Order: sequence, then structure tokens, then C-alpha cells
Amino acid sequence: MALDKAQIALLKKGKTAEEKKVIDYFTASGCLSKAMSDEAYDKLVLDKLNAFNTQKRAIEKIGLDEDELKEIPPVFFHGYEAGTLKKVGKDGRARTSKYSATWLLFSSTQVYMYSLEFDMDSASKKERTEEYFYRDITNFSTSNETEDYEVLAPTACKKDNWVKKQVETSRFALIVPGDKFYCSTSGVANVDQAISAMKSKLREKKQ
Repeated sequence: MALDKAQIALLKKGKTAEEKKVIDYFTASGCLSKAMSDEAYDKLVLDKLNAFNTQKRAIEKIGLDEDELKEIPPVFFHGYEAGTLKKVGKDGRARTSKYSATWLLFSSTQVYMYSLEFDMDSASKKERTEEYFYRDITNFSTSNETEDYEVLAPTACKKDNWVKKQVETSRFALIVPGDKFYCSTSGVANVDQAISAMKSKLREKKQ
């Protein structure tokens, strides 16, 4: 991300050592950059995600016994959301400073949603829970969107040689009349399989 030294210093003000490393990951450039690797950043994100123990938090927030939520296996989506900082790694994958985790849990009458969004460059996080009756759900769907990212030119060794690149991102949507819930699925490999099972259950409940 093309920021000058003053802007980077302002971003780092009051941050922890780990948060400063995250900011360096997104803003550092040049051949001699000591920023962490893409793999190291992914590990940092997943370590923070796992520390939240989102499945346990989801069940606690919903307030039901696990035995009541076995209509179909729980569905877990997670991935990078639009954040303060973003970049495309050397592996071609888009990453941002914000990550989300979403659990969908299914009882005999309702779908329960728990969502957590957290920032990697701050202590900020946001939790949300919703309940949907099967009869009110219009559809489960996925969509791909294209977003502009600034990336270092492939042959560039000097600093600040940034170019724009379009990157495709994937999202899940739960649709009810008058409202849609969206979340990233960039961290999930079997999205279509999970959504197929949900659509099958929805059709069954609507018959």
C-alpha cells in the first residue's frame, strides 16, 4: 500500500508490537523490506481466529444446546473482509487487515447465524447474531466481486513502484425479505458443497 513515512507513523501510533508488524506487512516495499511473509501473516490471522474459539462463542451467544442444532452439520465460513489495509501477496492472494468468521447453525425450525469480525491492526472486533425461520429465507447464494488493489510492480525493486491490479473476491449471502447478510468465503475450500447442503435443507423445509 503506497503510504509515506508520516502516514505509516500515524497508523502505528499507540499500536502493540504485533499490530505494528501487521502494518509493516501491508505498507513495506523494496527489495530489502523486512516485513513478514504472506505465510507468516496468514498464520498470525489464523492464530487470532482460533484464539476466539468462535464455534463455542456461537453456541453460547445463541443460547441453545448443541443437540438442538443438528438438523444438518454446522457451516463455517471465514475470510478476509474489506479492511483499513490491503495487499496482494506474492502468491497472488488478496489479503486485508480485517477478517471475519461466520457460523450457521440449524435447528428443526430456524437457522442461527453468529458472525465475528476482527481487525489485525487494532483490538477492534464486532460480533453479531441473528435468527431466521426457514420460511422467511429467500435464498443462500455466493457471489464474486472485483476490487482494485495496489501491488508492487512484478519487476520493481525500488520502493513505491506500485501498480493497480483487479482481484476477484468471493462472498456468501443469506437473503430474507428486506435484508441480506454477507460474509467472506475466501478462507474456505468447500463453499459450494456447504451451500448445496443448505439449499437442500431449505427446499425440504419449504415443502
